[in-house]
Amino acid sequence: METKFIDLTNIKGQQRIVEEKIQTAADIIRSGGLLAVPTETVYGLGANALDEAAVRRIFEAKGRPQDNPLIIHVPSAQWLPRFCVDVPPLAYTLARNFWPGPLTMILKRSPAIPAAVTAGLDTVGVRCPAHTVTQAIIRYAGVPIAAPSANLSGRPSCTSAADVAADMDGRIEGIVDGGPCTVGVESTIVDLTVSPPRMLRPGGLPLEDLQRVLGEIDVDKAVSAPLGEGEAPKAPGMKYRHYAPKAAVTVFTGNPRRTAQAVVQRLKPGVGVICFDEFESLFQGYETHLLGPVDDKEIQAQRVFDALRAFDTGNVTEILAQCPDNRGLGLAIGNRLKKAAGFNVVDVEEERIILGLTGGTGAGKTSALKAVEDLGGLALDCDAVYYELLNTDPGLRDAIAGAFGSQVFNPNGALNRKALGELVFGDNDRLDQLNDIVFRFLRPELERRIAAFQGKLCALDAINLFESGIDRLCDCTVAVTSPIEMRVRRIMERDGIDEKYARLRVSAQQQDDYFREKCDRELSNTAETPKAFREAAKEFFKRLIEQIKEDKANGRK
Repeated sequence: METKFIDLTNIKGQQRIVEEKIQTAADIIRSGGLLAVPTETVYGLGANALDEAAVRRIFEAKGRPQDNPLIIHVPSAQWLPRFCVDVPPLAYTLARNFWPGPLTMILKRSPAIPAAVTAGLDTVGVRCPAHTVTQAIIRYAGVPIAAPSANLSGRPSCTSAADVAADMDGRIEGIVDGGPCTVGVESTIVDLTVSPPRMLRPGGLPLEDLQRVLGEIDVDKAVSAPLGEGEAPKAPGMKYRHYAPKAAVTVFTGNPRRTAQAVVQRLKPGVGVICFDEFESLFQGYETHLLGPVDDKEIQAQRVFDALRAFDTGNVTEILAQCPDNRGLGLAIGNRLKKAAGFNVVDVEEERIILGLTGGTGAGKTSALKAVEDLGGLALDCDAVYYELLNTDPGLRDAIAGAFGSQVFNPNGALNRKALGELVFGDNDRLDQLNDIVFRFLRPELERRIAAFQGKLCALDAINLFESGIDRLCDCTVAVTSPIEMRVRRIMERDGIDEKYARLRVSAQQQDDYFREKCDRELSNTAETPKAFREAAKEFFKRLIEQIKEDKANGRK
């Protein structure tokens, strides 16, 4: 079969020629032919959606499984009642917000849509593409166009007419060149026949944008894992291995810097790499294709299929690919990479974040630690750990007794805090000696507990955070501060002491300016209740954690 190429690029101002070419393309659709058409997402392989024989030819040309449903493309929401029944008001709300654009809605199909389009389902996917060429072809043809992506089944989708020709030349009647696709990944598919609506495939419309309109929306398990045997796909791209180049793909998820390091460790002859632009220098000597900057997911979406296809012309036998996080378009990009890999994914363990908290008594460090626990973190009060060690570590007890005498322990073996205090408080040399002993035993115990913890967030509360060297375990140090009068009142209420003694305790410690100067961040406590401060601290830590992750991803502390 000879494939006709219809070039609709660079012909501005030539209206008659444009109309003739659009009419030629529409005639192919109306006559039962197959036509590759451009959209903002990827190129589609189109046929008259109302012509069952033409639709079946799509499956033949692509080598597509018959149980993988197609999407029909319409020029506006006004066409919905023609081909769908029981259209919910929500469909029109979504159309007003996102059509034309990269959104496909699953609705109940009318009898006008052949079963071949929907793989026998009673639902159909409908989309209004945001590409003027394809919009015009649909209108000239006067029929909806059923169109999956214009690639051989299982291969990476096509984002240019040249990609389409590589897969479809000689298999179909025509290819319309409308220029490169601006989005680069397929449409987002949302099922409106269930409540709440369910995302079946992430795509060019981010989940976050849908949530702002829909509120509650489920995400189908097929987004992150393959369907099981016997499960019928309700939308394209849910069941089969998709988007795959000839070489086997392994996807690496996690912190970009750490995934780059993990890829480096797997390098060997025959390996190709898909990486973020920032890490290109790590892979010199290997065939490498750039996904885009770490923070630019629009570029990543435009490049992902090009990167996967590019390896097919070389001698690469294995592809190692970095993957963006799931925010915004990252969910769709990652979904395409993981499907290309057959969900062969290496989840590079996210680096643990360790916070060091310090500040004077009564400032609110205990409430701040509880806020860390609320976030699923490990909260370690270094004083409490020290006293636990006194009961469990004979080495610590022997070291203290050897330095200060056995009289600092009661006959029952408990530490006599008063006796030890009389020896060290007021004598800086002896206090430093005690601290050296405590820190020598305390730091390894903190490291052991952090290593044993399965979560990713830890916080260490130590009044002597810097003097002990414990700050060197931390990604970020936080000064918990509070006005003196509030600290005095809290200490009086907490410990049942009078105001004079409370003020003596506060004045004996370093003041807030000392902690502010030493620490990376300040968490100020002016809350009237511990509960209120705990909530404020939780929001503070959420923001801080995101900032630390961003700094690590970009190579900053």
